[in-house]
Amino acid sequence: MTATEVFLGQLRDGGGDLSTEATPAAAGPGPGRGTGGGLSFAVAMTFTADPRVDAYIDSLPRWQQDICREVRVLIHAADPEVIETIKRTNQPYFVLDGNVCALLAAKDHVNVFLYDGGIVPDPDGIITAGHDNTTARTVSFREGEPIRADPLIAMFRAIIADNRAGGWRRIKAQRAR
Repeated sequence: MTATEVFLGQLRDGGGDLSTEATPAAAGPGPGRGTGGGLSFAVAMTFTADPRVDAYIDSLPRWQQDICREVRVLIHAADPEVIETIKRTNQPYFVLDGNVCALLAAKDHVNVFLYDGGIVPDPDGIITAGHDNTTARTVSFREGEPIRADPLIAMFRAIIADNRAGGWRRIKAQRAR
């Protein structure tokens, strides 16, 4: 496991999406952070990167790497206690008191599986598949599509809160009573 320092900055359009750049901690600010490039602020964040997740991401085409790295930063921004791991042989999972999400790159998109049992509200309409799934739903990103960071972080935080409250299965059972 290695510590990675990441800089988060808001995009120029003010749409609530975040632009991310991961750099080794010693690299310093670098071009585009905090000046020009549309960034209105920069925040440094450190998390422990699992080298197996790095290997998965590094094996992908560049555009998929960019998506996976940005989602990775957003999940750690949602809660710095999130842990990275590999499950199902080579799939990156992010866990905290249960599964939060997983990444899976496909030919023309990247899926982010949200392990929420279908109970976390989606007021911004970011869920793209699995609306009736009782275990996980999906947010898919295609090349060139922006990641709507604020709604995604909100979903991550809601899933983490549900996990800390005993998990979505327990919450569903309590609601059914």
